[in-house]
Amino acid sequence: MVEEDLEDGGYVVHCPALKGCWSQGDTIEEASENIKEAIVGYLKTLNESAMYDVKSPDKAIIKEVAVV
Repeated sequence: MVEEDLEDGGYVVHCPALKGCWSQGDTIEEASENIKEAIVGYLKTLNESAMYDVKSPDKAIIKEVAVV
């Protein structure tokens, strides 16, 4: 979701599916690129947190998968 920032100028953008995942930019294009980076960072943090909390049996294999 992209919204014009009437107070400071530019645009504010967020991903409603990821609570607290916000960014901004001077143009819609810049804001769109910035939210992509924010989403990647958000998902990376979730993944690292999940991997840290995993208590797997000795025979389990944990693999990382890239989603493009």
